[in-house]
Amino acid sequence: MNDIQNLKFCYIGGGSRNWAWVFINDLAFEKEIGGTVWLYDIDMEAARANQSLGNQVMETHNPGQFKFVAEASLQKALEGSDFVFISILPGDFEEMAVDVHTPERYGIYQSVGDTVGPGGMNRALRTVPMFQEIAGAVRSWAPDAWVLNYTNPMSICTRTLYEIFPRIKAFGCCHEVFGTQDLLVRMIAWAGLAEENSLSRRDLTTEVAGINHFTWITAASWKNVDLFPYYKKFVEAFAESGFTGIPGGTGGNWFNDFFSSGERVKFDLFKRYGLIAAAGDRHLAEFCPPAWYLKSPELVKNWQFSLSPVSWRISQREELKKKSRAYRAGTETLVPQKSGEEGIRQIKALLGLGNLVTNVNLSNTAQLPLFPAGAVVETNAFFSLNSVRPLVSGGLPNPLRNLVLQHVWNQEGIVRAAIDRNLEAAFQVFLNDPQLRTLERNRAWELFKEMTGKTLSPTLAYH
Repeated sequence: MNDIQNLKFCYIGGGSRNWAWVFINDLAFEKEIGGTVWLYDIDMEAARANQSLGNQVMETHNPGQFKFVAEASLQKALEGSDFVFISILPGDFEEMAVDVHTPERYGIYQSVGDTVGPGGMNRALRTVPMFQEIAGAVRSWAPDAWVLNYTNPMSICTRTLYEIFPRIKAFGCCHEVFGTQDLLVRMIAWAGLAEENSLSRRDLTTEVAGINHFTWITAASWKNVDLFPYYKKFVEAFAESGFTGIPGGTGGNWFNDFFSSGERVKFDLFKRYGLIAAAGDRHLAEFCPPAWYLKSPELVKNWQFSLSPVSWRISQREELKKKSRAYRAGTETLVPQKSGEEGIRQIKALLGLGNLVTNVNLSNTAQLPLFPAGAVVETNAFFSLNSVRPLVSGGLPNPLRNLVLQHVWNQEGIVRAAIDRNLEAAFQVFLNDPQLRTLERNRAWELFKEMTGKTLSPTLAYH
């Protein structure tokens, strides 16, 4: 490990206009650590734009602490790294459009399409080979680095890293739980226990169990107050009407924002299972039988969330490219704001600068009881000097565990099929997803062939 003021960070996907910009924002406030961020991307022009942006921000807001360097060689970017970030887009949005929208012609609707369902599985088939390459590169050039993965499908990507390099020090980071913790803060304000602007999600204590994007809060408290009785009243009050915030507080109208919701899926799942579903409604719906929330666009609208069109993502990318050019030309300035993400806090804990408990995705070593060993699960973990130790959760009740387990086994199966480049094996897993059970086998095969035929490169040599 380098001196904490001279750390080396490797950012794979360093041209990102999402997570990389979040990282730049947060580093602008960081004084306790310093070093160089090496930006590697197959789109070197994007990496060079982030090099310029990062250095401009540091020069203005945090001089001397961090330097950004775009690098075309993965080996050079990785060698000697203390920390490695992975945030890549597996393919392009045109391929994502196949993931999300092709199934619609078969009567299957997806609100995200990047984790489970036909879209998540198809994305996984082209992502796993990329993560095999990344894991091999880390093994060769930065075997002692801590690796933070932000790429979806989170569980499958992280599982691939472990499969290829078993002793890799990797974990998956996702902010979906944070959104539900923020909802609990708004609930506390609604209940009259405190003003919303007087506390944050970090004032809460929550226990977490599940898998990424289908995670559950099994216990929650604030100042020794059990929040579950209040959440039950909260659900009773808003299960039918939906909840978008309290007057003067935070929260957005779901019908004006693809990423917002009325929280009705969350509330309905609480009524079914008695636990707090800790992800956005768009993600949660995809893990359930389609008749519950995703049978038709009309049903989706009734549940107050959105089917996110990939066309919006494509148009947003163009806007972000325009903004990136403006930053580089100096006609627009990035004003840093703290993101609320945990990445910097995780790094500092690993460097011995204070301990941290937060939710992460790790290989199951019994922290999620009655789930298969080695599968990637999401629970709380204790971060301390050079250590991430998963905390044992209380598990999930039987009916809910059965619903979650089918996705765990599907994720395990799709990783194996992708590593083996075996499309027949992948199709068998494809059939097992709840969203595919509405199709006859022949129709499911037609959909599978159409999706993989459009998005899998021949160089991947699937058979």
